[in-house]
Amino acid sequence: MDKLNTFQPGLLRNKAAFITGGGSGINRQIALTYALAGAAVTIVGRSLEKASHAAAEIEAAGGHAIGLSADVRNYEAMGSAVEHAYAAFGPIDIVVAGAAGNFVAPATGMSSNGFRAVIETDLVGTFNTLRAAHDFLRKPSALVLAISAVQSSMPTYAQAHVCAAKAGVDMLIRSLAVEWADEGIRCVGIAPGPVTDTEGMARLAPEGQESWARLLQSIPSGRGASRQEIADLALYLASDSGRYINGVVIPIDGGFSAVGSLEFGRMLKDSVTPTARAAR
Repeated sequence: MDKLNTFQPGLLRNKAAFITGGGSGINRQIALTYALAGAAVTIVGRSLEKASHAAAEIEAAGGHAIGLSADVRNYEAMGSAVEHAYAAFGPIDIVVAGAAGNFVAPATGMSSNGFRAVIETDLVGTFNTLRAAHDFLRKPSALVLAISAVQSSMPTYAQAHVCAAKAGVDMLIRSLAVEWADEGIRCVGIAPGPVTDTEGMARLAPEGQESWARLLQSIPSGRGASRQEIADLALYLASDSGRYINGVVIPIDGGFSAVGSLEFGRMLKDSVTPTARAAR
């Protein structure tokens, strides 16, 4: 478990959070961080086992959480999950749309189904989550938070599907910030760069391998983020201190997006073998 940084105790007391993709990685850390700050958390994932295990971890740490299984690509399933969360914890104060998918393949090496799978999980799944949650949000004061990625603004080799999906997520967040502002709902995105000890990063550049070393050379800060650093930003945005932040996507990448994706893309290009291309 990542070490938790110290914020004011009870920062999110009496609040309820709904988090998709919360069974692993960044979103699991956000769920734990929110819960230890006092929020009651609903964790949603395709795997009920992972979601329930994450909820049990929170309960063991003294927080309150439930785990649910739902596919973000299925709007009816998301609606049912939101209703379950509302019945358990009341109006939802924070929604984190974090479910995502990724693989490494150039556009000519992926099928239409492969491209569509990422668009439907990342972009359509984000819309389904936020739209389904809208009627159950606490108004005013709710926060809608989407987990984007630096690929949304950095054209990257073998990531056309992710670049397109995350760019759509960014514009969706900005558009909803305009539409939902009158209801007192804030809409914000977080765009992490490389994050250590996550399944997604392991697919792109496994730690300890040459690809990871080459990636670090592209980051001005010289390292990847920890999951807790991403969760700390999510906690700040959910707190009263972040109440005037709206309609933006915040990069948290050690300067990665400031220098561009050329070397990162070269590394990914080198990693895409004929065998890998044929598998997509």
